Amino acid sequence: MKTVIIFDHPYTAAAWQDVPHHRSFLAALAHRLQQQLEDQQQTVDLIDLHADGFDPVMSAEELQRWRQGKPVNDQVADYQRRLKAADRIILMFPVWWEVMPAMTKGFLDKVYAKGQLYTAADMRTTLTRDPQIRVITTMSTPGWAYRWVFGAPLLKALHRGTFMKTRLRHFKWQNFAQVEKLAPAQRTALLTNFRLK
Repeated sequence: MKTVIIFDHPYTAAAWQDVPHHRSFLAALAHRLQQQLEDQQQTVDLIDLHADGFDPVMSAEELQRWRQGKPVNDQVADYQRRLKAADRIILMFPVWWEVMPAMTKGFLDKVYAKGQLYTAADMRTTLTRDPQIRVITTMSTPGWAYRWVFGAPLLKALHRGTFMKTRLRHFKWQNFAQVEKLAPAQRTALLTNFRLK
């Protein structure tokens, strides 16, 4: 099984070690996940958006190419090729202001593009492997408040508005809320017990 992880955090996936002011629990989760999958003899392809210098902003020239059903640039074409080979796609990012960061949104806008990874006429994915979609997030908002007060906008945007709309139905979301309020031992236990759903 081939898994593509799309990782979005300004500190990059390299920030998994406990270095003050340059650490990320999300990066630690990604590191743990990558180790687990490789221990199971699975192939892991990490797309680290910040380390790659991905530009989430769609320029006028890129939009013209997007409208013609062409990759907007060489980096995007490479990402699309890698996603087409995936049996599982995992998006990992922090939740900011109740939604995904700009880098993840720009990735979806540019990479999960009509004429490339879905057809515009009938909104069907062209990913022939029917990959599992997993989303792993961290957030400061309490989980109950995210669902009941804010209405879980991320689920609506990604599950309903993107993947279900293009008939990618194997979707699961794992969220780690208020990790920053946990004691170090509790965070370590979360990492130790972490398993992909």
